[in-house]
Amino acid sequence: MTPPPKLRRRPALVVAAVIVTALGCLLGAWAWSATTNTQEVLAARDTIHRGEVIGAEDIQRIRISADPALSPLPASAFDDVVGQRAALDIAAGGLLTIESTADEPLPPQGQSIVGISLTPAQVPGMPLYGGDTVRIIVTPGDNGEAPANSPQFTVAEVVDTYLDETTGNTVVNVLVPHADAGVLAARAATGNVALVLDSGAE
Repeated sequence: MTPPPKLRRRPALVVAAVIVTALGCLLGAWAWSATTNTQEVLAARDTIHRGEVIGAEDIQRIRISADPALSPLPASAFDDVVGQRAALDIAAGGLLTIESTADEPLPPQGQSIVGISLTPAQVPGMPLYGGDTVRIIVTPGDNGEAPANSPQFTVAEVVDTYLDETTGNTVVNVLVPHADAGVLAARAATGNVALVLDSGAE
């Protein structure tokens, strides 16, 4: 006797239900595993150059797979990182680590920061970044003659720069020993100086 069509379909429906349930369990297990094997960490939203102050808009929270070979800062350190200075260049999307930031006050003890306003002709035509080594050289001025001997200069480290929209000049904040700050400020005030970018290689 041939079973009714409904009875023939019932075993197939049961098998299908079992398969769907099994797939659901597998997907649930995969999702749980993927969630538990990831961690929320801090990464640079845009490139952060060494010496720059890290703002809230510069970093973001991202989730990555846990890897014992990596030691990124956890997302919970967000507020601690904001306001610190980048101790090294951090590429956009790069993970922040404990070595990425420095909370040392600026200027450090025994040193001073001097701001120098420079026209485009007085500064190299390339970006300056925090940590760059520069020399601020005394120039003879528009009507002076070139010095016969090597001109006087002050070695300094760039802290940061910004564009003065009123004058169009680039203002470079540099770090110098406290004893050199007064002389450098007086020289910079005359406008008869030029900034030279030196190699950072030791």
